Amino acid sequence: MTFTFEPELVRRWARGWTLARSLPEAEPVEPAGDGLRSEFRQPGRDVTVFALRADEAPESVERLAATVAAARRTTWLHVPTRRPGAVEAVMDAAGLELLFRSEWLMATDLTAHPRHAPVAPYEREVRTEGPVTVVSLYDPSGAVAARGTIAVSGTDAIADRIETDAAHRRRGLGRAMMSALVETAVSQGARTGLLVASEEGQLLYSALGWHHAADVLVAQGPAVAAATVG
Repeated sequence: MTFTFEPELVRRWARGWTLARSLPEAEPVEPAGDGLRSEFRQPGRDVTVFALRADEAPESVERLAATVAAARRTTWLHVPTRRPGAVEAVMDAAGLELLFRSEWLMATDLTAHPRHAPVAPYEREVRTEGPVTVVSLYDPSGAVAARGTIAVSGTDAIADRIETDAAHRRRGLGRAMMSALVETAVSQGARTGLLVASEEGQLLYSALGWHHAADVLVAQGPAVAAATVG
């Protein structure tokens, strides 16, 4: 299975990402259709904007960056791209603060994903509510050693917030976590996996057969001072 980096791939990832985080479905940024916008409504981030056409229409990033820079609420801009240097320059020119530069948009064929069971003495819990599944791995004391989420959207499954506690790393928990998430997603009809990987997670996902589709840069607009009433 080959994966072409195009606006539809970003759109599919954004659709599943908002679903995994129980956020409102992203809506088009008008009038040019340069991206998607979702209400995040969490401390430190009110709005998330996803760029759709960074490489095929570089001017679209300039428009989105200008919009984010002028926003009156804390807004994060996610830009998947094969041209990270050019995108970073646009963000800098717009006065945005670059938060993450080394993340990857990755994809895989879930039907060929390797399977790994959790190693002893860890126990696995799988909780599914509608299209969203959360897998937790517990150590013998009952503490969470690793946790991850996956959301099924059509035939796509978007993995999110895959985390292993520092005290439990290098024990195969990441592989076991992904295996459990993928197994559940495939049973719900998913065939393609999508995720955005941190620099730390890229080695794991690559070893499991995930492919790099694009870099992802994340920036936020300058803080806006609250208006004073006098």
